[in-house]
Amino acid sequence: MKRIVVLFGGFFLILGTLHAPAQDRKESLVNDGFYTRETIQQRKPIPYQYVRESDVLWSKRIWRMVDLRQKMNYPLYFPTTPMQDRESLVQRLVRAIKYNEITAYDPVDDEFTTRMSYEQVIKNLGAEDRVEKQIDENGNEVDVTIKGEIKWSSIKELLIKEDWFFDKQTSTLQVRIVGICPIMHDMRILQTGEEDQEETGEITKKQTFWVYFPEARTILANTDFFNSFNDAQRISFDDLFFKRQFDSYIIRESNVFDNRLISDYTFGGVQTMQESEKIKTDLFNMEHDLWEY
Repeated sequence: MKRIVVLFGGFFLILGTLHAPAQDRKESLVNDGFYTRETIQQRKPIPYQYVRESDVLWSKRIWRMVDLRQKMNYPLYFPTTPMQDRESLVQRLVRAIKYNEITAYDPVDDEFTTRMSYEQVIKNLGAEDRVEKQIDENGNEVDVTIKGEIKWSSIKELLIKEDWFFDKQTSTLQVRIVGICPIMHDMRILQTGEEDQEETGEITKKQTFWVYFPEARTILANTDFFNSFNDAQRISFDDLFFKRQFDSYIIRESNVFDNRLISDYTFGGVQTMQESEKIKTDLFNMEHDLWEY
């Protein structure tokens, strides 16, 4: 047993004992419930209102980060282990990629220029099979294949790319999500300790894959998430994004400087947070100032 001490943002965090990775999801052999859930599987995404180019008077591209560890975002993060009656957002996206329901795109950029195969997605998630040398019962060295496991709990953030625009036809400020990218937190060991000693490491963030949101809306509309108040009445992931029922903060807006991040021109900490809130306020004032009272 080893304890892991992680350096993150200048602080040391004790993560506790390492546990074995979760097993793959298995299908139930019986109807696990007193009725069959069919409604959510028949739902369709709410269609967007048609927008003409001539009606768009103003638009702004925004990138925002969704921290799945925030309480409001728990329905997107859990479950971190495979379950029968529900899936997390990333679990559903990966399963859809596996069965060719949606396309994954390489995080080399956020413009959906390079497609990824399911095997490449698994590799980016750190779950590819690996071969290790081991000694068998006869003392001979043999190659043993270790099956890869996706550490769902390590996917702690979502990067969302979206467009805000003012539609003069309806005189409203609207938003359309363009893409979603899961962010995996990985720990890199800096100092390896002996048995029953602490290890020091640091957290690194890695973009795993991009999903084109309009393409994924159908499968998200057919996937429900946990309702803390009523197990019989759940809403879909598509409804969650459509109604903006998630917490996030802005990390970038479209700009002339190669769409640089906020952190590239602030000194971090409070100033970065203040700049993020300023952009958020500017979006609100944009619509507010178009009206006369």
